[in-house]
Amino acid sequence: MELILALAIGLLTGVGVWLLLRPRTYQVILGLSFVSYAVNLFIFAMGRLAIDQAPIKEADRFASLLQYDDPLPQALVLTAIVISFAMTSLFLVVLLASRGLTGTDHVDGKEPEV
Repeated sequence: MELILALAIGLLTGVGVWLLLRPRTYQVILGLSFVSYAVNLFIFAMGRLAIDQAPIKEADRFASLLQYDDPLPQALVLTAIVISFAMTSLFLVVLLASRGLTGTDHVDGKEPEV
């Protein structure tokens, strides 16, 4: 399970960085989205990788903090999802305004001459 998750994080990061280096603004926005997905998976994996286990450990024993999963990674990922959605929406509005003003979606505002 850890290997699959590590490969998924690496693949998302690689695709995101590759798209960030592209000359079109829409591809840059997609690259930022992929990198944010990779970061979200990484933060979520830092909590604990456990399948089919209860969030409260050893319910029959005296309650201590060691019996509970850490809720901080889940809260951070949820906050990051909301922030990345707002960031993507803002970038799309800026993309549409820039395309309307310049007539192109190239990053520097002009098409390369061939």
